[in-house]
Amino acid sequence: MLKFIVIVAFSYVLLVVLVYFMQGRMLYLAGVPGRTLTMTPADAGMDYEDVSIETADGVTLHGWFIAGQTSRVLLFFHGNAGNISHRLNSIGQFQDLGFSVLIIDYRGYGQSGGRTTEKGIYRDADAAWRYLTEARGIAASDIVIFGRSLGASVASRLASKTQPLALIVESSFTSIPDIAQDLYPWLPARWLSRLSHATRDHVRDVRCPILVIHSRDDEIIPFRHGEAIFASANEPRTLLTIRGTHNDAFLLDGRAYVEGLRTFLTGLSAPALPR
Repeated sequence: MLKFIVIVAFSYVLLVVLVYFMQGRMLYLAGVPGRTLTMTPADAGMDYEDVSIETADGVTLHGWFIAGQTSRVLLFFHGNAGNISHRLNSIGQFQDLGFSVLIIDYRGYGQSGGRTTEKGIYRDADAAWRYLTEARGIAASDIVIFGRSLGASVASRLASKTQPLALIVESSFTSIPDIAQDLYPWLPARWLSRLSHATRDHVRDVRCPILVIHSRDDEIIPFRHGEAIFASANEPRTLLTIRGTHNDAFLLDGRAYVEGLRTFLTGLSAPALPR
């Protein structure tokens, strides 16, 4: 019996050590479902430009710029798996709302160079913002920053440092330590976490209108995370509740989702201007 207890204890300690050192690979799933771009906006009937963006630390990022019908631009930060080619449905929804869209792959994802780290992803977001405001000359007051899941932490941090027209936080966790403890209650996840991605903390410093979107049916990130982020956000703030699973609620509940977006976006103070 003692031998069995020792084996179990040793195995648990070994697991804890592995999780501590492997958590970056567990979170940043750049290879799932793959780094190859499976489609382009042209395949969905959208004209686009391939974009190359240089970060402050010399990493080259790949992205797409899809022109819309108004002066407003959506800066899109995606989740922790896949690449920009897996977001065409979502891009199409914002195109239907008249927005241009800039979407990038983080370092280590898709055709972007580099190795994925939390600090590196934040540098990628900063570079995308500079590209829009400096290289393309787009006014900050015409930019809506959008992030889904992991991307919401990236978006909220960027919005806390800049002054965009608005911020949209969708299907996000409050922080990595919080969601890790939810997913792995049998591990000391909070103590182990070397990653932050603290969306709830970032939104406290955001001074533009915020839309928080979350599904009550989210099986990966519980609805209470969205509620906590909303509670931490400054006014003006809006909570849009939808139905469906973590990865497809924006499609399964597409009518409520798009109408919620439309109501929020058309209510922003700066008017959209026709091109």
